[in-house]
Amino acid sequence: MPPERCGYGWPAASSAPTPNSSSTSHPTSVTDVSEPTYEQARAELREIVSKLESGGQSLEDSLALWERGEALADICQKWLDGASVRLDAAIAEHDNAE
Repeated sequence: MPPERCGYGWPAASSAPTPNSSSTSHPTSVTDVSEPTYEQARAELREIVSKLESGGQSLEDSLALWERGEALADICQKWLDGASVRLDAAIAEHDNAE
């Protein structure tokens, strides 16, 4: 498996689109599998951390896992940032309605 792809066939974050944090709609459609959901990215990141902690991989495999982990952490952060923007907008809209 090439280091730029994970076990699910998703490309690394550098080539995947990012969630649109300025929109109130869901950032990806059901048919868009170019980037994992937050939950998928977090689950895969947990698997990678477990593999790295257990050891036994070659240096090259460890580096590929580390790079994928970094990309997944970035994806998770983008999802969280987008959720924060949406929450702030919803709170502001609620406050303006009062």
